[in-house]
Amino acid sequence: MNDMQKHEFPTERIETDFCVVGGGMAGLCAALAAARRGVRVALVQDRPVLGGNASSEIRMHILGANGSNRRETGILEEIQLENLRYNGGSCWSVFDSLLWGVAAAEPNLTLVLDAGVCSCRMDGAAIRSVRAWQGTTQRWIEVSAILFADCSGDAVLAPLSGAEFRVGREGRDEFGESEAPEKADRCTMGNSILFQTAEFAGPQEFVPPPWAYDFTEPDRRRWIENRFADPTRTNMWWIEVGGADDSIGNTELHRDELLRIAYGVWDWVKNHSDMRERLRNFGLEWIGSLPGKRESRRYVGDHILTQGDMQSGGQFPDVVAYGGWKIDNHYPKGFYHDGPGTKYTDCPSPFGIPYRCLYSRNVENLFCAGRDVSCSHVALSATRVMATCAIEGQAVGTAAAIAVRDGVGPREVGRLRIAELQAALLDDDCFLPGLRRETRGPCADAALSATAGEGVGCLCDGMDRDWDDGPHAWTAPIGAAAEYRFSAAALLREARIVFDSYLDRSESDRPFGGNSECSQGRYYRALADKPRAVPHTLVRSFRIDRLDADGSWSEVAGISDNHQRLVRIPLDCTALGVRLVPLSTWGASAARVFSFEVN
Repeated sequence: MNDMQKHEFPTERIETDFCVVGGGMAGLCAALAAARRGVRVALVQDRPVLGGNASSEIRMHILGANGSNRRETGILEEIQLENLRYNGGSCWSVFDSLLWGVAAAEPNLTLVLDAGVCSCRMDGAAIRSVRAWQGTTQRWIEVSAILFADCSGDAVLAPLSGAEFRVGREGRDEFGESEAPEKADRCTMGNSILFQTAEFAGPQEFVPPPWAYDFTEPDRRRWIENRFADPTRTNMWWIEVGGADDSIGNTELHRDELLRIAYGVWDWVKNHSDMRERLRNFGLEWIGSLPGKRESRRYVGDHILTQGDMQSGGQFPDVVAYGGWKIDNHYPKGFYHDGPGTKYTDCPSPFGIPYRCLYSRNVENLFCAGRDVSCSHVALSATRVMATCAIEGQAVGTAAAIAVRDGVGPREVGRLRIAELQAALLDDDCFLPGLRRETRGPCADAALSATAGEGVGCLCDGMDRDWDDGPHAWTAPIGAAAEYRFSAAALLREARIVFDSYLDRSESDRPFGGNSECSQGRYYRALADKPRAVPHTLVRSFRIDRLDADGSWSEVAGISDNHQRLVRIPLDCTALGVRLVPLSTWGASAARVFSFEVN
């Protein structure tokens, strides 16, 4: 072929049921939730890795609701426990690989990485396909689907589809929000580049590059002194710009500015601050090149979540997720704001998030999850943290599975199937404020007892975590048994068990994360660091026995090396009773189990 001949880049076409755009924690959880319910899913991500702000490219730790036993569970907790089991060294790149592995293991899920969506084809008020450019293969990829979810953070499908969206801060009077500015504007929270340090055996010299900002000058030093904290205990989130202008269109300029700031900040900390002697053996280990974003576009759904909604507890009949981070409203000027980098305002934990915030009100087949959901600017400052985004994603993926099955759109799921959606989320270990899981099947009217321990009735009380009203777990010595006896022989298909994964394991270092086991990676690496491990409270090995017609018990199933909280195990047997026997934990002297039921 003549090298001068015009070349048309090929187009790969994918037809599926559900297309998720954006592979951060919200998009990944949405895709997994739908795929596991039998839906054909395509997950389109514009980066080579999954995780978004939690990936090795940005390295923001996953945060969510504050308070005892508020930790988000479901698919997110599954992923976090996988990381503790297989990434004890807290390597960020290993976390990337684990996310890829969880997605790649799903037969109904097609991953499309390194592909940025740049157009979509509409059919009236519905999206029919999206078109993405995959730079690594130099081809176009067109995904046709019944339903779409925008989990891109930037709400990339909104301007492409004509979906209604908002940018900036509402005026105080629109929703009666005390934390809103007096007048509306287009300011947002800004973008940050993070850096990480490591401790070495000897002194580490740092010479700043010539393009780094010099913060030894008094008029510049004030920006650091206003918010400086120990770099071995924080990730320098306050190195932030872009909120006062276009947080999307000027991203490249923001990155350049952030790099100059970040190197200048480290120079000041390392060579000029009062901490310089303590940091003699510390050096830069990594610095980001991709800004982590907090805010850009937000969809308009059938409900716009507001400050008042959150501060009243978010008691919605269609609750499908929850938040519990404080109102954390960053100033638009970010690093250049003369004062603290953010303003914290108290907010209840938890507050409910309604399903009506998770789909577009004018594009009939478009869901949204993550920081682009339907909320005000003030509400976003509390809901944008990634654990909240992830459980929104699981709600969207579960709703999409119901919609595909019934041939309806997102709005119809909310009107006709909300109770089913809530029940499905509860069954998948997603906590919903104010709701409890209903016990069904043969356990609903069976006799429940235990050979030892306390609280055996908690195994079927529908509350799969300890709460403000007290414990909700059966606590028993290793080798004890909790058993159901049925009035007649029952066909048992599956056992559902929820073990104690120590949901308070991050309390010591929220809201700032630190170097404990809560995060998927570390802010810094010290020579004395110890590997992280599976929570000691989890049951590691157990068996399930059945009661046969002759009155004897026989083992029907078991796991010898469990590291998960929610465990489903096939039984496929007929029995007069069933029992759970914990055989070991990851270190705790007693076993704690929140739920044990069979269906």
